[in-house]
Amino acid sequence: MEPVTLTTARLLLRTVGPQDTDAVHAAAQDPDIQRWTTVPSPYLPEHARSFTEEIVPQGWANGSMLTFGLFLPAGRELVGMLGLTMRSMSTAEIGFWGTKKHRGNGYVTEAAVEVSRWAFTQLSVDRVEWRAEVGNDASRAVAERSGFVVEGVLRSAIVHRGVRRDAWVGALLPSDLGLPSTARYLPAPVQPA
Repeated sequence: MEPVTLTTARLLLRTVGPQDTDAVHAAAQDPDIQRWTTVPSPYLPEHARSFTEEIVPQGWANGSMLTFGLFLPAGRELVGMLGLTMRSMSTAEIGFWGTKKHRGNGYVTEAAVEVSRWAFTQLSVDRVEWRAEVGNDASRAVAERSGFVVEGVLRSAIVHRGVRRDAWVGALLPSDLGLPSTARYLPAPVQPA
């Protein structure tokens, strides 16, 4: 699959490449990104180079991981990263982080909605899942503001720095954004309390 560029009212969402290596490396020095995501710690220049020159292009090429850099409109200032990892033909898992300087502006929320809408309409995805370690309140806030419904806790679902941890899980469906699904959806009947 060829990389896709998307735009929102305030952002340019595009793939990252060698020209973005230094910005990715600088952003990933943030202790919060290293604490709550799967980036290596310490995050070295070679990690950023591998990410921008190998991991991201390979993910797009084989359609397994579709990664977008979130940039201000001129396309040079990185405000975050967002990726969709394809879990099945109709399910993708979203992951994201925002740069420390630009947190609190709603950029990641804006990007999550736009990329999810694109996945629903262009990739025939019917479910975008979000997972985060229990306690990652910032990630949960972005997910909920984007329309994700938190569905529960998965015990021992994440391995972070060699330790198994519980994870929140949530999902966004096409209907949550007023879009049709590619497959019929039959929700479970409501059980009396």
